[in-house]
Amino acid sequence: MKHSLSLLLFFLFILSGCSGQNKEKKVSEHSSAGKLQAGLVFDVGGRGDKSFNDSAYNGLEIAKAKYGINFLYIEPQGEGADREAALRQMAVDPDIGLIIGVGMLFSEDITAIASEFPDKKFVCIDYIHQQKTSIPANLEGIVFEEKKGSFLAGALAGLVIKTNTVGFIGGMESSVIKKFEQGFIAGARSVNPGIRVLSGYIGMTGSAFADPAKGRELALGQYGRGVDIIYQAAGASGLGVIEAARESKALVICTDRDQEAEAPGFVLSSMTKAVDRALLKTVESVLNGSFKGGGVSVFGLADRYTDYVYNEKNAPLIGIKNHQQLEDIRKKIVSGEIVVDETAVVQ
Repeated sequence: MKHSLSLLLFFLFILSGCSGQNKEKKVSEHSSAGKLQAGLVFDVGGRGDKSFNDSAYNGLEIAKAKYGINFLYIEPQGEGADREAALRQMAVDPDIGLIIGVGMLFSEDITAIASEFPDKKFVCIDYIHQQKTSIPANLEGIVFEEKKGSFLAGALAGLVIKTNTVGFIGGMESSVIKKFEQGFIAGARSVNPGIRVLSGYIGMTGSAFADPAKGRELALGQYGRGVDIIYQAAGASGLGVIEAARESKALVICTDRDQEAEAPGFVLSSMTKAVDRALLKTVESVLNGSFKGGGVSVFGLADRYTDYVYNEKNAPLIGIKNHQQLEDIRKKIVSGEIVVDETAVVQ
């Protein structure tokens, strides 16, 4: 069930003792049992995006099954104007000890609220550190090596391509998504210097991650201009890009999670960010007392927290030789032989 902020308040403070509750509501009912309770606030697009948000939810589901933790979640509405209020509601709940904001758009709000509630632990996925402020000691930023992963996605596209034209579609035009685009272009040109890249963005605000219709429209336009592979980094909007790939009988490279099931035979690969594994590791650090805030943790290629999908389903599309070459590129990036600067973003 998806909970708006008002519904969460209703469930927590009015119906916590009622019968017939679902498992999210029961979490509050059993909060006195002494178990760790986490509060998750989704990014725009919410649960069911089959991408970034779902991966975060899955991480807490795994932690619940493995360690018996409890958790609640809230979905910001529309443009996410209630993002700060949702984080604050989690923070004032005496039973919640770990509060998680999913997405770069939480960075400023979660930094401020973590400073107000030093007795709580906070985590922000895709955290953007503003250099003018320090990171509170109770806040851990989690980032992935999107630019390096996107370099691999670009190299894959450059190896597989037939038309010599590839496309990129991003969600919100921002520094984080620019890393996807620029890494992808660099990777494609590393194996095919003459490759042509068409780029497009869905919008300039957070709602750009929740507009599949616009994603489909942009993708159909690119496929119509001769693109045979599109790399999409657009959250729930990427579902529209995947649909366009199916309609156009073309290929798409997805992001965050393996999305092959959305269009079997048309998803060349996915550049994955193991948000679920990263959150599980964070929960473990809270449980064993090793949680360290005040900084940013990088989950990258070396341990395959940032990776690409290669399995029995997409192996025929990629090919053994291309996979071997891609693995060689991955190892060179990890070793530093190929330099992909995660901090350099050209606006």
